[in-house]
Amino acid sequence: MIINLTTRNTTVPARATGPDTGRRRRLLTVPGLVGIGYSLSWIAGLAVPAPSPRFGAPGAEVVAALAGHGPAVATQFALTEGLPAAGIAVISVALARTARRRGAVGPARFALVSGLVAAIISALQFGLGLALTVTSAPGPAHLLYASVDRLDGAKMLALAVLGAAAAAMTALPRWLRYTGIALAVTITCSGLVYLLLAASLAAAAGPALVLLLAFMTGCGIMIGMKADPRDR
Repeated sequence: MIINLTTRNTTVPARATGPDTGRRRRLLTVPGLVGIGYSLSWIAGLAVPAPSPRFGAPGAEVVAALAGHGPAVATQFALTEGLPAAGIAVISVALARTARRRGAVGPARFALVSGLVAAIISALQFGLGLALTVTSAPGPAHLLYASVDRLDGAKMLALAVLGAAAAAMTALPRWLRYTGIALAVTITCSGLVYLLLAASLAAAAGPALVLLLAFMTGCGIMIGMKADPRDR
């Protein structure tokens, strides 16, 4: 009796490993998604048709400008302060972990502390912004509006430290470290303008914001590219 053993060739479909697949994997890490979401949130917030009282406006002017626009103002604060607060926290923690793994303990510590301080300030600004939308008395409105602006200055200085700490991290690509240096310089100037409520120099915040969006998105994507696969 002859037993004929035949084996069938079974082909297991190979997982796609082309350059597009690798790029998608890098973008779909938590830091990558958060970095992209940070910029999208800010862009969406700036696109909200909400009134913006002039820099250092008195309480009566603030109340008159925001009257009837509560939902739009609240949405703008959520997109430019609330959601970005979480993004700053995630990116700063990821930066600190990346630097610590490469032995850069000092930059890791500065990135973590400054990033978390900026995130807390941003969340506080969100809360004050929501309070501002339901305030009709000129005195409290002026106090809330000025507080949001001055806190913006403090947050910018914390982000300047974050950018400088990232510039010292050899784990990041050179272009991103240069972006961190440029961010530290421009956002320091902008932060001082907001702390002093210097209305004539308020336009200085424009370049700093562009660099901040590029820096946060770049950090998220680059950290995702260098992360251990288990962290993804």
